[in-house]
Order: sequence, then structure tokens, then C-alpha cells
Amino acid sequence: MITALSAAAGFVAVALGAFGAHALQSGFDEKQVGWWETATLYLIVHAVLATAVSAADSARFGTAASIILIGAAIFSGTLYAMALGAPRWLGAVTPIGGVGLLIGWALIAWAALKA
Repeated sequence: MITALSAAAGFVAVALGAFGAHALQSGFDEKQVGWWETATLYLIVHAVLATAVSAADSARFGTAASIILIGAAIFSGTLYAMALGAPRWLGAVTPIGGVGLLIGWALIAWAALKA
């Protein structure tokens, strides 16, 4: 299930990256473009990471992949939303996703050491 969700996140990242590059650039200011590009980069990188980690035969790696996907969804989702005009207070939520990403990376390191 994690692998399927990771692949879906990768699909969404590519689709939103292309959409932003072709359909939204002309209507975005520099800050919005930055948010969109950062959201896309983080989402694609962490989708690939979660896909790779989910292939490992360990519950620890599966937990790490799950946390990474949740973190990426929160981090990138809030940036995408702000780029599209959502209230800027969502910027206060973005670091929660970043903490999830950090926890996921730490769990990967821990699981690798335990393997």
C-alpha cells in the first residue's frame, strides 16, 4: 500500500510541476513561483525516497515511508495552497510537514542501523 501511495505522490508531483510550469507561471508572482517549485521538488524527492524505502522488507522502513509521505503531503500541500492564494498563515503549518520529513529520514537511519 505504501508503494502505491508513494507512486501516486510521484505522479502528483510530476503533474503539478508540469501544470505550474505551463499553466500558472504567467499568473504567479516570484514568491508564488518559489513556493510552487519548492513544493514540487520536495514532493518528488520524498515520493522517490518513500518508494525506495517501502521496498525494504522491514516494518521500520514502512513506518519511515509512511511518515515521509505524510510530511511531504503537509509540507508541499501548504506551499501549493499558498501559491494558489490560500491564506499565508498556512506557512505556519508548513514546518510541521518538514518535521515529519526529518523524522522520516531519522527513522530510515535508525532502521538501517538496526538491520
